This record gives sequence, structure tokens and C-alpha cells, in this order.
Amino acid sequence: MFVRWKRQGKIIFSFDGPNQKFLRHPTVPSANFVSQADLPKGVASLMLNGAEAEVGNYSCEVTESNTEGESRVELINRSVVSCDEESTPTPKDKCGSWFLLVEKAVIIALLFLVIILCWAQLSVIGLKYEIVPPKKMGIIAAGIISIVAAVVGTAFFIQDGYTAQSQAGLSLIIVPAVILVPLQWSMFGIVFDSLSQATLALIGLQVLGYIIAVVGFALCVSACPPLHGSVMIAGLAIMAIANLLSLAYVFIMGSRMKDHPRPGKAVEEPLNEQQSEVMCEKYTVVTPWP
Repeated sequence: MFVRWKRQGKIIFSFDGPNQKFLRHPTVPSANFVSQADLPKGVASLMLNGAEAEVGNYSCEVTESNTEGESRVELINRSVVSCDEESTPTPKDKCGSWFLLVEKAVIIALLFLVIILCWAQLSVIGLKYEIVPPKKMGIIAAGIISIVAAVVGTAFFIQDGYTAQSQAGLSLIIVPAVILVPLQWSMFGIVFDSLSQATLALIGLQVLGYIIAVVGFALCVSACPPLHGSVMIAGLAIMAIANLLSLAYVFIMGSRMKDHPRPGKAVEEPLNEQQSEVMCEKYTVVTPWP
């Protein structure tokens, strides 16, 4: 059996069966049969390194005894632009999608729901309690940073294809969400002098949701299609639930404390009255005789 592979009419690989000799063109030193054992079965497929596989027309000529045959094939350079399809490198390469459209919508909706709940909580607190200017500016700045990161991340993430921009967008959606945890802590600190077990549990629930979201992000960012997108969605959902419960807790506790001062102030007022009584006892009123 004799086998010759040609590229654009020039021999690049040949096999001399009787002498078991291989000849390779200097431009394709890696050329070899995919499986020499399958050669008697009629499988003469050629294998090349990607760097040596030039685009063009290839032909395979096989001679066995008095029988000859030839097969032709065209090699085309194709680039993967999405998880489940290939296309030639054209301007329309970005027609694929990394996440499903529904998954993208859920991820973005959950993120903005968490941010909206945080701002709603801040609004309730601002209406009921005084916030010192430095702390107010810090909380507002943290909220603005989270909004900007979410908007920019969404703009990158909604682009089609598994690209560096979509990966960067997803990272801007997930990673900066950590700002919302200390923000929640600060808002609880405005309402309560000391954090109760309920407030600590709500903060812990939010931290748990963030950790799950980051783990899901780490599993998804390097995989296409993303096999653990549900983990990231679950983390964002837990954060949204934690913020909803926090909003309800602040609203209910704030309503109960509406007609009453904060615990620290409630203690200060009786102390002030006792001090005034003690001061009055130090003085004796003397009425002169006529």
C-alpha cells in the first residue's frame, strides 16, 4: 500500500507500505496517520499540529495492488464564538451567547433587586433617624459605587459571545456586591445602638449569599457553557432575601420605636432627671423673717 497526502498539489506526506518508510515535507514535521493500525481498514486520515495545518485543499491518494483511489478535502480555519456553535471569522461572530438569555435576565434582575432594597432601607432610615454627615456621605458613596459597577457590568455582560468583555462584565456584577455587606452593617448601626442576634443573623445570611455567588462566579467564568450558573443565581437570590428581610426588620422595629427614643437615649433622659433632682437637694431655700 502506498499513501500520499498533497496540499495544493504538492506532496507533504507519503507512506511506502512495503518498505515501511515515511516521507514528510519540512513544513509539516508532525504529519502522521491518526491510526496506522486502521490503515488496512481504509482509514488513512492525516494528523497535523495546528500551527502546520495551513488552510487550503488537501488530497489523499491511496494505491493498493492494482487499485487506486483519491479523496479531496478542504481545510477551513474556524473559530468558536459561542458554546454550542462555530462559524467562520466574520463580523457576525458574536451571535452566540455565553449564558442563556433567561439566565442573564435573572442574574441582572437579582443584582438590581438587591441594590434597590438597600436604597429603600436607607430611605426608611433617613426618614426616621438622624444620620451624621460623614456617615451619610460614606453610605451614599458606597451605594453609588455599587450602582455604577452594576450598570457597567450589565453593559458588558449582555454582549453576545464568550468574550473577555462578557467575563469582565460578570465580574463587575458579582465582585463589587461585597460593598453591600458593610453597607448593611452601617445601616443597622444607625438604627440600633448594639446589634442584636436578629441583625447579626441577617448580616450573616447576606455574607453567605455573597460567598455562594462568588463561588458560582469562579466556576462559571472559566467554563463555556457555564455548568454552575445556578450556584451564582442562588447566591444572588439569598442576598436579595437577606436584604428584603432587613428592610422589613428595620421598618417594623422603626415603627415600634417611632414614639420612643433609641435605647441609649431612653436611659439618658431618666439619668438627667435624677441628676437635676440631686442638684436641687443640694440647695436650701431660706425665707427671711419680716
